Amino acid sequence: MARYTGPNNKKARRVNFSILETGKDLKRPYGPGQHGQDRKRKPSNYSVQLTEKQKVRFMYGISEKQFERLVNESGKMKGVHGENLLILLESRLDNIVYRIGFAPTRRAARQLVNHGHILVNGKKVDIPSYRVKINDIISLKETSMNHPVVIASLQNNIKRVDYINYDENKKQATYVRYPERRELNADINEALIVEFYSRV
Repeated sequence: MARYTGPNNKKARRVNFSILETGKDLKRPYGPGQHGQDRKRKPSNYSVQLTEKQKVRFMYGISEKQFERLVNESGKMKGVHGENLLILLESRLDNIVYRIGFAPTRRAARQLVNHGHILVNGKKVDIPSYRVKINDIISLKETSMNHPVVIASLQNNIKRVDYINYDENKKQATYVRYPERRELNADINEALIVEFYSRV
């Protein structure tokens, strides 16, 4: 199935969760469609788990196949299964570019990466799912320093995450450590995602 390229607010309303993490895409706190406000039936356990999975998948903008692969990989790592999954998702290059502030959304960050504007340790990487490692340096290609999307996003960026160090002068960042759970979205219940995949 092709990647979804429609409006984010439809996906956000469907799962009642801000995919952009800003709240701007969730102006109406009920489902889309004519009967969006009438769905008051208590959801089943399966429905709750599925919704939680979809929230995270929509937020990071990845396919079901990619997501399932990450779930399986995170289960083989040391530590808490659900937290490992979030760390793998946060370590994707498109997400790191978004967290740095080079792009206003993850979708825009994915496009920057796809179009070859991003360097990792001085080498061009155009794969959004590329796994960024600790101490990797993420920067802009010399000819992309004044890209209008980048300039506008950097001007509007208010707060960066603590696990990424950014150098304003060089317009480059270092992924200094993996994020801690308390630094990630508190509205995500990753344990429900693990439960969902353990039953299918």
